[in-house]
Amino acid sequence: MIGIRPARVGDASELVRLRRMMFAAMNGRDEPGSWERDARAVLEEQLGAEPAALGAFVVDGAEPGRLAACAVGRMEQRLPAPGHPTGRFGFVFSVCTEPRYRGRGYGRGVMLALLDWFAGRGVSRVDLHASPEAERLYRSLGFREHPVALSLDVSRR
Repeated sequence: MIGIRPARVGDASELVRLRRMMFAAMNGRDEPGSWERDARAVLEEQLGAEPAALGAFVVDGAEPGRLAACAVGRMEQRLPAPGHPTGRFGFVFSVCTEPRYRGRGYGRGVMLALLDWFAGRGVSRVDLHASPEAERLYRSLGFREHPVALSLDVSRR
C-alpha cells in the first residue's frame, strides 16, 4: 500500500524541488532561479491557510525529509455557469515522481488523492497541462481534450 498524505508547510522546499524536476523533464532544461524562493513562500503560506484552496498530496521518500512524489493543485471560485453550478474549478500545476520511484503507482496515487480533494469541495472541472510521458496516466484517470481556449502572457505585452 502506498503511503499518501497531505503535504505540510514543512514540505514546501521538497515540493519546489520536485516542481523544478518536473519542468526540467518537460522542457529539457534545468532552470533554477528566484522563482523557487517565491514558489516556496507561496506554498508555505497556502499550505497553512484555512480554508484551503490549495491541495497537495505526497509520498515520502526513503530518506527522512525527502519526497518521492507529489501532486499539487488549486481550487478557484469562478462565477457559476450552466455546466458548472458551483463555479468551482480545479487546476493541477505540479505532478512529479522522482525517477527512481517511478513505476510504483505513486503518481496515480497522489493524483487520485488530489482529485478526491477537488471532488470533496464541489469542483466541477479540473484542468492540467500534460507532458507526452504523463498523458497516458491522465487519460486513464478520465481526462480528455477540452475546447481550445485563447490565452495571453500579459507580462510580454
